[in-house]
Amino acid sequence: MGRVVSLNARLAANADQTDQVPVVLVTIRHPSLSAPAYLSSDPTERISADPLVYGTRHKGIVYPFVLMGAVLPDDEKDSPPKTTLTFENVDSDMARAIRSITPGTYATVDMTVVLAGTPDIIEARYTNLRSVRGSYDAAQVSLDISAEPLTAEPWPAGRMTVSRFPGLFTS
Repeated sequence: MGRVVSLNARLAANADQTDQVPVVLVTIRHPSLSAPAYLSSDPTERISADPLVYGTRHKGIVYPFVLMGAVLPDDEKDSPPKTTLTFENVDSDMARAIRSITPGTYATVDMTVVLAGTPDIIEARYTNLRSVRGSYDAAQVSLDISAEPLTAEPWPAGRMTVSRFPGLFTS
């Protein structure tokens, strides 16, 4: 079964010219962050004039615009979805955020794809992706993210025995 995509998104993808721009909204959560980081790949609207901030409003949350490159997670047969988010390194705080992540901890990343004209209608969503690796240089900051592979799930699960689930065996 394929992904359900709205008619507007399909028309925009197949049109010679369109004003419907796909926007990637990224939410990053990590214990070292005081609040989730919200980022948008498109300057959809002016959020404030002083300081000058552009971004995208999605369901009441403001996602500030950053120069970002994102490839939607792949869908290969024998591996979990993975992708790389690339941010232009225009602020010294960007690299500092990656350096502050301690080894052995992972950031949780949610990606939502919307159209700029209809930012509250979700075209695609990838949730609970995990940061696998972060890197940076003078030009860009990259974050490799991936879904937890299904092969990491324990199997077999707990057996339904009287000692583990006594409520199932009462009459």
